[in-house]
Formats: sequence, C-alpha cells, structure tokens
Amino acid sequence: MTNLIRFNKPFGVLSQFTDRGTETTRATLSDFIDLPGVYPAGRLDRDSEGLLLLTSDGKLQARIADPKYKMTKSYLVQVEAEVEEKSLAMLRQGVALKDGMTRPAEVERIADPDLWLRDPPIRVRKNIPECWIKLTISEGRNRQVRRMTAAVGHPTLRLVRWSVGDWTLAGLQPGEWQAED
Repeated sequence: MTNLIRFNKPFGVLSQFTDRGTETTRATLSDFIDLPGVYPAGRLDRDSEGLLLLTSDGKLQARIADPKYKMTKSYLVQVEAEVEEKSLAMLRQGVALKDGMTRPAEVERIADPDLWLRDPPIRVRKNIPECWIKLTISEGRNRQVRRMTAAVGHPTLRLVRWSVGDWTLAGLQPGEWQAED
C-alpha cells in the first residue's frame, strides 16, 4: 500500500470520502481517488484549492496534521486590494483572532502565479484591485488564512495551498494525484 499521496484538490471538493447530511451530493475525494485505506492528513476547506496529503500511515498522518509538530504550510493567496507593508508586518508578527493570537507568519507579496483557471472564477469588482501574497504558517486553525487576511483588511478571494512541509503541488493539475515513495 502506498505511504503518501499528493492530491491537487479542486475548488468545491470536500476533503473527505463521503458527503453526509446534505440533500444535494457534493464532490468528495472518492470522485478522484479510488484507493482503499488512505485518509486525509489534515483538511482543506471546500472553497480552497491545492495540496492535500493522504496517507495510510497513522503516525505520518499525525505528524502532518497535528499542530504540535508545527509543520509549515504555504499558501498562494489572492486578496482584495493592494497589500501595503503595514499589513504584511502585522501578519509577520501574528494576528489577533477571536480564538487568540496566531503564530507569526512568513509572508511576501508575489507576482500573479501561473495557476490553472478556477471554476467558477473569483468575483471581480472593477473598482477594487487585487494582488497575490505567499503566506506560510505553522499551525492550522479553522479557516485561519482567510481570517488572518481579513483581520489585516484584505479579504481572501482565492486560496491555493502550495506546500505542506517539503511536499509541494508541483506537477499536479486540479483533480490529479500522485503516489510518493
């Protein structure tokens, strides 16, 4: 059995193999991965895209997902408005959220990344510019990146997880997965 799978989770897909409790069926991991015995190591919100790791190894799953190991996760984040240095400095120091201060993040403004088109596309407003940042965190609170960017005045428009630890999304299109050695 494979030890680890890198999966490029498309927008709108749940980070689980079944969809319980809804009248309408939503896309799940089982629509893309037909491999018994693997489970997500962490989660990625339905409205987020990018790298999701799956494994059959419980110890590896815990090392990836448990915040006590402080495994870094990097995100490419399209935010509303032009990000000024003051906002980046706030993210680097840690941001006060309702559930407490975040750990300091690594963050930088980046050029528009060469990514696939999102389906559906983000909502564009003519009078409000947007830009991209790369944000790296070492914790994983619920919707943390979105809450952090909103707290510094830049709501998230698109969120793509690029890496978890040393594993990256490189070479995978949305819906594709690859087993790692």
